[in-house]
Amino acid sequence: MTSRGAAAERHVPVLRDRVVELLAPALSEAGAVYVDGTLGMGGHAEAVLERFPEVRVVGIDRDEEALALAGERLAAYADRLQLVHAVSDELAEVLDDLRLPAYDAGLFDLGVSSLQLDEADRGFAYAKDAPLDMRMDQGEGPTAADVLNTYAARDLERVLRDYGEERFARRIATTIVAEREREPFTTSARLVELLRRVVPAASQRTGGNPAKRTFQALRIEVNDELGTWRRAVAAAIGRLRVGGRLAVLAYHSLEDRITKQAFAAGATSTTPPGLPVDLPEHAAYLRLLTRGAERASDAEIAANPRSASVRLRAAERIRPTKGTSR
Repeated sequence: MTSRGAAAERHVPVLRDRVVELLAPALSEAGAVYVDGTLGMGGHAEAVLERFPEVRVVGIDRDEEALALAGERLAAYADRLQLVHAVSDELAEVLDDLRLPAYDAGLFDLGVSSLQLDEADRGFAYAKDAPLDMRMDQGEGPTAADVLNTYAARDLERVLRDYGEERFARRIATTIVAEREREPFTTSARLVELLRRVVPAASQRTGGNPAKRTFQALRIEVNDELGTWRRAVAAAIGRLRVGGRLAVLAYHSLEDRITKQAFAAGATSTTPPGLPVDLPEHAAYLRLLTRGAERASDAEIAANPRSASVRLRAAERIRPTKGTSR
């Protein structure tokens, strides 16, 4: 057990019951495979293992500490559990290594995890002074400090504008570049103090903590979250068996837009207009299971505030496509 507490005590899975309900029809057969592409501390996987005693679970995460905590939480199901240290867009390689041509149901719970937010030394939370790390996998890649101290002003502006939807991206980027000449950025408190100075007071009164958007943007850049998710959702749909189901929990509009577009593309016929019949090879290969994006109830938000921004989408594969195995 880690010194920071058990996973079950630290993590409440968002929309757990609704996710299980949506995936259940694809998990009813003995030997069905459930892929948790962003395992975190294992709350959703635990619910699947409890409800479906013959399901095999493949849990993937890029965060080794999360995998360790999930392993402790799910130890009672070790004979049906395979934990894999990998990035979600490596799904196809993971399945190949496990000799699984396809899977039956999957979940991707996107964004930063409860574990990463709660631990000050990871640098994700702007309310706590900590090293500017923000890597989900602490074993590799540049840190948030590296981004702040090496990116050109125009590149910092792009990151803050595109990933943080920050109105004052140019002003912030210019100030960061000037300030790092005096002393490189190493901890979050100095960055937060700069943002409080640079973001106009009127915007802070209406837009909340001025660090929120910048920290989100840095985290997305450091972990290539949007690029990773574009690749991961394509792989997840591609390896989903016919009749299989995929659910996605997104927490901001950028990742939800990628999900929406991928699902909409699969649920739309590409038969050229004017033809009297839908050509089989152009027919939709996904069926949407949610009407738009579902949100958490007021009761769940009250019990688990981190569910306030969630958007849930789910789809079912209804026919094979070129390159799919079944």
